[in-house]
Amino acid sequence: MLGLQLRKKRLSRSTGGDLVIFAFLAAGAAFMALPLVFAISNAFKPLNELFIFPPQFFVRNPTMNNFTDLFVLMGKSWVPISRYFFNSVFIVSIGMLGNVITGSLAAYALSKHEFPGKNFLNELVVLSLMFAPAVTAIPNYLTISYIGWVNTYWAVIVPAWQWTLGLYLMKKFIDAMIPDTLIEAARIDGASELRIYARIVMPIVKPAWLTLVILVFQQLWGVTGGMFIYAEELKTLPYALSQLAAGGIARQGVASAVTLMMMSVPIVIFIINQSKIVETMGTSGMGGE
Repeated sequence: MLGLQLRKKRLSRSTGGDLVIFAFLAAGAAFMALPLVFAISNAFKPLNELFIFPPQFFVRNPTMNNFTDLFVLMGKSWVPISRYFFNSVFIVSIGMLGNVITGSLAAYALSKHEFPGKNFLNELVVLSLMFAPAVTAIPNYLTISYIGWVNTYWAVIVPAWQWTLGLYLMKKFIDAMIPDTLIEAARIDGASELRIYARIVMPIVKPAWLTLVILVFQQLWGVTGGMFIYAEELKTLPYALSQLAAGGIARQGVASAVTLMMMSVPIVIFIINQSKIVETMGTSGMGGE
């Protein structure tokens, strides 16, 4: 009976409708890919093509000179480029680790524990998603300055730990994927809360925290230190590359190469883990809150 129903369902599908949907999705995907294609094309354009008017979308005479010039400038940097690279890797790594740990611990408590003020905290987490970073910039700076973390790595790392989107995603995923009966059974068997968190919760919500790792990486990868870090030896790779590219018209080719390099790493990581992101968004109900 079930096989007959499936067969009828397949026969009732419209080939023309499928083609229209496919064409619509393909057109949308091509349109959204245009900025990336344009950035790739610009990175391989010689200077004379970069300043053609009207601008040419595709490169005519591709060259590697933009990347060669970039590497030459990197070799002449006052602070070794490896130092900038280390700063970025350190900030991104510790920022991601701290965000996953704090976000998942808080999400587990808000999802599977009852305590006074729980509903208020849940509403506060949702409300915090509405604030743009620019709104909290001054309070953050005053707090960091009072603690004495200005001109240190922690001025950038610790604020990344309290990014509430990660907490929101983790809580919604735990609500949907982990039944209360499973937690209660583990408690009856004598498991501590930390053991439940490490052995039950985290393995089940792996798609959620992998998604969180990607999102935090994208947020921190472009951090330059801004108003928190002033020492040159503590600056990040995006800052160094932006300074190399800020040399006027003569360095527009280098600027195009820098743009492609900065874009490529997050894009590659996203492509590798995109299935986890889709699964997390679908399970956590991002559109239903």
